[in-house]
Amino acid sequence: MEATAKTLPTIRQLPPNLINQIAAGEVIERPASVVKELLENSVDAGATRIEVSIVGGGTEMIRISDNGCGMTAEQLPLALASHATSKLPTDEDLFHVSTLGFRGEALASIGSVSQLTIRSRTDGETAGNEIRVRGGVIDPPQPCGCPVGTVMEVRNLFFNTPVRHRFLKTAQTEKGHIVEAFTRIALANSHIHFVLNNNDKPLYDLPVTERWSERIAAFFGGEIADALIPINSDDSQIHVQGYVCDPSVSRGNSRMQYLFLNSRHIRDRSLQHALGEAYRGLLMVGRHPVCFLRMSMPPELIDVNVHPTKLEVRFTDGGRVYSRLLQTLRHHFLTTDMTQRVGPAPVADDADLTPAPRSELGMPVRAEQAHRQSVIEWARTGNNPSDVFVSPARGDDSSGGSAMGSAPDVAARSIPSFGSVPSFQPFPGGGSPAMPHQASPTATTDSASDENVAPWDGPQAASPEDSGVDHPAVCHLGFQVHNRYLVTQDEKGMVVIDQHALHERVLYERVKTKVLESGQSLESQGLLVPEPVSMTPAERTAVLDHQETLAQIGMEIAEFGGDTIVIRSYPAMLKNKPPADMLRTLMESVLGGGEKPEPIELLNHLLSTIACKAAVKAGDPLRPEEIRALLEQRDLYNDTHHCPHGRPTALFFSRDELDRMFGRLGPRARTTK
Repeated sequence: MEATAKTLPTIRQLPPNLINQIAAGEVIERPASVVKELLENSVDAGATRIEVSIVGGGTEMIRISDNGCGMTAEQLPLALASHATSKLPTDEDLFHVSTLGFRGEALASIGSVSQLTIRSRTDGETAGNEIRVRGGVIDPPQPCGCPVGTVMEVRNLFFNTPVRHRFLKTAQTEKGHIVEAFTRIALANSHIHFVLNNNDKPLYDLPVTERWSERIAAFFGGEIADALIPINSDDSQIHVQGYVCDPSVSRGNSRMQYLFLNSRHIRDRSLQHALGEAYRGLLMVGRHPVCFLRMSMPPELIDVNVHPTKLEVRFTDGGRVYSRLLQTLRHHFLTTDMTQRVGPAPVADDADLTPAPRSELGMPVRAEQAHRQSVIEWARTGNNPSDVFVSPARGDDSSGGSAMGSAPDVAARSIPSFGSVPSFQPFPGGGSPAMPHQASPTATTDSASDENVAPWDGPQAASPEDSGVDHPAVCHLGFQVHNRYLVTQDEKGMVVIDQHALHERVLYERVKTKVLESGQSLESQGLLVPEPVSMTPAERTAVLDHQETLAQIGMEIAEFGGDTIVIRSYPAMLKNKPPADMLRTLMESVLGGGEKPEPIELLNHLLSTIACKAAVKAGDPLRPEEIRALLEQRDLYNDTHHCPHGRPTALFFSRDELDRMFGRLGPRARTTK
């Protein structure tokens, strides 16, 4: 039986046009890729105005014109050759690239899958030159009339590769990708005038601006622009500058994270992770921060030749870049009031520009205030007007006889004593506490102290048990409403606080300082009878794997046999929580994460869970001294504007916003000053 002869494969050199079409498969994925490559060429050419026009989502026509340096007739054919570029004068320049493009394959790839026309003129020439490419076939250049710069027109993209053309989406979808590519280039170069037209209709006309926030607002509107927080850091080699958004503005994915390195838009997982770590505890789970950051560093510290579309880069010292970004953001967040605001954010602090209040009744301001307070007292109590009205002479008297009390007394009562912060304990039981009237030790004993007591705290007020109505608990710093919110004020407006979220943050900061920073363990309470807990094999394995971590939070675990473990001790701050239920809650979060967490991340998560379970809940009534303790501790810890899980702890209503809501500013007044 004769053996079947096999034909050996033959290695052949591919023709240049086929090489370019293969390269186009990597570089030219869709019309947006063409726009990106041509825009980068215009930026590298030193253009100060770039106009982009598209038709049919870019598949029918893409035209990009600029006023850059242009090309001569001799350079035009060379620009269409593979791996020909003016951006690498020497071989060593590949290791410190300072331009957006450098490979010299974009025009050759585009010309091989489209009908490309290039018109260009340099500053010293009286006429321009035109060259045409049809599916990789290059015509000789011809003279033409055109302004200084370059015009590139791409028509019928993928006309000779029907398989690629069939994979394109609708014109509307492709237009969206082009707009995104245009946005990235325009954001990185606010010193260039950009124009984008779609089907002969203008979409964007972005003049040159020195304020990057104006370029950001032009793309993303007022919601983003009003929430921008400026960032600036420089350590001589790594410069970070730009904006991050307030945690109240976030997205469900990371697409709104615009990172630019030496004016090049990049995607880097380590930098995105640094962003997430900086916002840890400020955003809810599943939410991503919004940022616009420009980083600059020496080109020799970066390798940009690691991705076909140059979207990813490699750092020679990635850890240093990661730390710089993380430290910059965290330092700024720790030194900024991140309390969530209601209404427009103030443009600037106008405390020094606000004129002194003028009297509307023709009397001294203090006398007018005392008079108004007397009217309020008369309307509330119904007493004889002569008993409660304050004359201008009395109101201006500083001896303490005014209804408002003397200024030093009021100031003394508004200053919290941070030297002796009482331990915060939730009110036991489900009922509202009785609130007998008690005089403040800092208040005077005359009538001024009585007039600063809320009506429901007076001796004539009925107790909650008698009236059957929930009366809010009151202290001099604020009061509780609906057994879940605390209302207080500062010099700029009113603050409404979620008591559970704030207490959770305070407890978390306490236990984190003790366990993570001091290396101690939480106080634990030994169980008189160890509690057995039956678990699934996966749960039991997870518990035993993290036995040391659980011991740091005060929970001592031991094997008992089979699928049962026993709890010997339990965190003292969770004395009202069943140990078995708490252990299962902790392990469910560990098992639900998928990958095995790092010990420090697990410990941090367990501490936040314990703080959440130990904090007061919505519906828990608080005594006045508990309200005072919680509000005073708000200023003693970091990040008290958000709970560890990212929920805001407070809403701030500025005085101007309240005036606007009540129509006190008039129809022509500004909403912010």
